[in-house]
Amino acid sequence: MLLRKITLEEFGAYRGKQSLDLTVKKDKPIILIGGLNGCGKTTLLDAIQLALYGPRARCSGRGSKAYDTYLRESINRQHDPARGSAVTLEFTVTVDGKEHYYKVVRSWRTSGKTLKEFLNVFVDEEYDDAKPNSLAQPDTKFSKVLSEGWADHVEDLLPLEVASLSFFDGEKIESLADPERAASVIESAVHSLLGVSTVQQLRTDLLALQRRQKLSDEEQHLLDNIHAQEKERDAVQTELETAVQGLGQRKAELGNAKRTLDTLEREFEKEGGGLFERRIEIEQDRKRASERLAELRASLNQMAAGPLPLLMMSSQLKDVREQAKREQSAAEAGQVLNVLEERDQWLLDLLPEDAREAVVRKLEEDRAKRSKSSALKVDFGLPHDALAQLTVLDEVLVRDKNRAAELLALTAIAAEELDQLDRQLAGVPEQSRVEAIQLAREEQLQDFAQIQAAVARDTERITELKRRREHVTAALERAHNDFVRTKVKAEEVERIIKYSEKARGTLERFGEALLQRHISRLEVAMLQSFKELMRKQALIQDLRIDTDKFTLTLTDSEGAPIDPGRLSAGERQLLAVSLLWGLMKVAGNRLPSVIDTPLGRLDSRHREHLVDRYFPHASEQVLLLSTDEEIDEYLLGRLKRSVAHTYTLVHDDTNFTTNVVEGYWWNAGASHVA
Repeated sequence: MLLRKITLEEFGAYRGKQSLDLTVKKDKPIILIGGLNGCGKTTLLDAIQLALYGPRARCSGRGSKAYDTYLRESINRQHDPARGSAVTLEFTVTVDGKEHYYKVVRSWRTSGKTLKEFLNVFVDEEYDDAKPNSLAQPDTKFSKVLSEGWADHVEDLLPLEVASLSFFDGEKIESLADPERAASVIESAVHSLLGVSTVQQLRTDLLALQRRQKLSDEEQHLLDNIHAQEKERDAVQTELETAVQGLGQRKAELGNAKRTLDTLEREFEKEGGGLFERRIEIEQDRKRASERLAELRASLNQMAAGPLPLLMMSSQLKDVREQAKREQSAAEAGQVLNVLEERDQWLLDLLPEDAREAVVRKLEEDRAKRSKSSALKVDFGLPHDALAQLTVLDEVLVRDKNRAAELLALTAIAAEELDQLDRQLAGVPEQSRVEAIQLAREEQLQDFAQIQAAVARDTERITELKRRREHVTAALERAHNDFVRTKVKAEEVERIIKYSEKARGTLERFGEALLQRHISRLEVAMLQSFKELMRKQALIQDLRIDTDKFTLTLTDSEGAPIDPGRLSAGERQLLAVSLLWGLMKVAGNRLPSVIDTPLGRLDSRHREHLVDRYFPHASEQVLLLSTDEEIDEYLLGRLKRSVAHTYTLVHDDTNFTTNVVEGYWWNAGASHVA
C-alpha cells in the first residue's frame, strides 16, 4: 500500500479544504511534515486512520468519547456544523501484480441533535502508472459494494492491528519495549502481517469441512433433521400455548386499564376537565366573538350617521312628498295660463266681432278655473326635482332598513355567542382542582397504550407462531418422505474426512515451520536494526523471541538477560523502533510508515542514527510528523536527499486554524512560525 493524497475539509484546526500530495519516488520515500506542538500533526495522523477505519480508528484525540461526539467535535469550530467536515484518503494497493487506486471519502454533518456520517469509496481497478516514477491520472468510479462493505474490505487491505504498527506516535512507542506489550505486538504482527493466520484459517476451514461432512451423512442427517424438526415443532407448540395464555392475561389487564381510564375520564369531565383543556381555545373564540360584535356595532353606528334615522319621520316625509306634488302641479298650471293667454288672443283675432263676446266669456271662465288650481295656500318653494330626490331617498331608506335589520340580527347572535363563551369561561375550573386527575388520567392513558401495544405484539406473535408451526409440520412431513427415499453414501464421507485430517496435520506442521522461520527472521532483523540505531554497539549481544508466548528476551555480551527497565528512555524507544523496523523488513516494506513525533527523548547521536539509517529505509513510504526541534536545520540537511515532499503546518493563534504550506522551516516555501 502507498498513500497518494490526503485532503482535509474543515477537520479539526484545518480550515477550509487543504490537500497534501503524498506520492514518493523509489529513492525519495520520505514525506516531511513540520509543525509546532498543537499545530495539527497528530490530527493529520488521526485523519488517515479515521478515513480507513471510521468508528474503529484509534484516534489519539478521541479517548473514551462516543464516536458521534468525536466526529461532532472534529468539525472546525468556525465552520457551520450543518455543512460538516470530510476526510479524503487516496492510495494504491497491488494485488496479484496489478495496482488498484482507491479513493475513500468519509464525511459527516450535524442535523439538529443528530449526526449523519457518509462513506463513499471510489476505485480504479485498471490503474497503472503512465511512466516509471510518475502518476497516471486515476479513473476512479464509485463502488456501492465497497462503500457498504468497506469495514470488511479494509481488513483485507490493511488489518487494524497491523495498521497500529504502521501508524504510530513516537512519544508513545516506548511502551512497546515492555515485554508483555511487545509480545502482543509480535504475535499480532506475525499472524496478520506475515501470513501465519492464513495457515491457521485454512486448518480451521478444513475442520469445519470435516464437521460438515460428518453431519452430511445423509441418513444420519435426515434422522437428525427429523428429530430437530420434531423438537422445534414441540417447542413452537409450547411457545404458542404460552403466548395464548399471555395474550389472555394481557387482554384482562387491558380491560382493567380501560375501566380505570373510563372512571378517570368521567371524573375529569365532572370536574370540568374538558373545559379546562379547551380554555385557551374558548378564550380565542371569545376574542374573535368580541371583535366580531364590535365590528357589527361599528357598522350600525356608521349607518346611523347616514339617512337611516329619517325612517322615524315617515309621516313628515309623506307630507313633504304631497306638498312637492302640489307645488309641481301649481308650477305646471302657471306655465299653462301663460300659454293659454297667447292662444286665446290668437283665437280672438281670428274670430268675427259678433262671435267674440261668447268666446271671450268661455275663455275667461277656463282661465279663471285654471288660475284657481295654480294658487297655493302654502308654498315652500321646493326644488323642481324634489319628487325625484324623495324617490331616491325612499330607495336608500329601504336598502338601509334591510341592511340594518340584518346587522341587528347578526349583532344579537354575536352578543349571544359572547355571553355563552363568557359563561363557559366562568365555568372553567381552577388548575388545582383538575391537576391531580389530569396527571392520573395521562399516566393511565400511557399504561393503556402500552398494554394495547403489548396485546397487538402478542397477537402478531401468535399469528407468526401458527405460521411457523405449519411450516415446521410441513418440513417434518417432507423429512419423513426424504428419509424413506434417500440412500447413504458413507464411503464418500469417510474419504473426505480422512484426507481432510491428513491436510490439517500437514498444515499444522507447515504453520509451525512458517512461524519458526518468521520468528528467526524477525530476531535477526530486529537485532540488526537495533544495532544500527544504537550508539552503544555492545549493549545488547543477542535477541530472542519465544515461539509460544512471543516474549522478547535481550542478552548482553556475557549471555545474561537484560531487563528492559534498565534501559534509558531513549534506548527503550530505539528498541521499540527496532521491533517495528524488523517487522517491516520481514514483511517486505509493503506498508507505509507514518511516524508522529519521531525523535522525542533521543540524544543527538541517536537522532542522527534514525535520520541516516532508519527513516530512509523504514518503508517504501515514510511520513514524518516533526517539530522544528526534532528534525532541525542540521538534520534536515542529512535527510534532504531522501525527501520527496516537505510541508509546514502553520497555525494562526488568532483564529486557531492551521494551514498547510509547502516547504519546511529551513527551505523555500515556509517561514519559521513562532
